[in-house]
Amino acid sequence: MPLNSVNTNLGAAVALASLNKTSDLLSATQKHISTGYRVADAKDDGAAFAVAERVRGDIAATQSANEQLGGVHGLLDVTSAALTNVSSTLQSMKQLTTKLADGNISADQRSQYQAQALQLSNNIKNFISDASYNGSNILTATGATRAQKVVRNGEGATFDFSGYSALSSIYNKISRAKNWTAGSAVAALTATGVLTKAVDNTLTQLNNYGSYSGYISKQIDYNKSKVDAQNAGLGALVDADLAKESATLQSLQIRQQLGTQALSIANQAPQTLLSLFR
Repeated sequence: MPLNSVNTNLGAAVALASLNKTSDLLSATQKHISTGYRVADAKDDGAAFAVAERVRGDIAATQSANEQLGGVHGLLDVTSAALTNVSSTLQSMKQLTTKLADGNISADQRSQYQAQALQLSNNIKNFISDASYNGSNILTATGATRAQKVVRNGEGATFDFSGYSALSSIYNKISRAKNWTAGSAVAALTATGVLTKAVDNTLTQLNNYGSYSGYISKQIDYNKSKVDAQNAGLGALVDADLAKESATLQSLQIRQQLGTQALSIANQAPQTLLSLFR
C-alpha cells in the first residue's frame, strides 16, 4: 500500500483506534468515580459482580435476622421485667403469709391481712397478663403456643425457646391467699407449699428468660460483627480506589487530548500531497 495515498490514511486509522480506546477507558474511569465502585454491574466484571450480589444477599438476610432477634429481645426483656415484679410481690406475700400463719391474731387483723393478700395476688396476675410486647405474651402461653422460635441468622437457622403458663404455675397457686387461715398459711410456707412453689417457679423462669435474653444479645452482636466483616470483604471486591482513579482520570484526559491532536495531524497528511500538483 502506498504511503502517500488519499484513499487510505493509515496514520488516521491508528490515531482513531487509539483515541477510541482512550475514550472507552476514560468512560470506565468516570463511571468508577461517579458510582464509587470498581465493579458497578456485570459489564465491569461478571464474576466479581456475581460474588458481590451473593454477599449483598447474605448481608441483607443477616440484617433481617437481627431485626427479628431485636423484637424477641424486647419481648424477653418485658417478660423478665414482669417476672422480677412478680418475684418482689411474692416476697411481700411471704412476709404477709407469715403473719397470717399466726393463730393468735385477731379476726379483724386476719381480715386486713387477707385483703392485702388479695391485692398482692391481683398485682401478680396483672404483671403476668400485662407482659406483652408487640402483641405477644409468652407468660400466658399454653399447649402448642408454648413453643417459640426465632430466625437467628441469614441461613434460616432458628433459636428455640419455650413460653410459660405463669397464670397456672404461679398465680393460681396463691390466688386463694385471701382466704388463708392460720393452718393454710403455715402449709403455704412449707418446702412443698403453694407459696414456696410459686416462688421457686418464678425464680426458675427468671433464670431461664435471663439466659434466653443473654443468648439473643450475643447472637445480635455476632451478627453485627459478621455483617461488618462481610461489608469489608465486599468493599475490597468491588469498591473503587478513588485516589488511583483520580490519577488515572488525569492521565487519560491527557491521552485523549494527545490522541485528538494526533488524529488531527494524521487527517491533514493527505493535504500535503496537493503541493505536488502545484
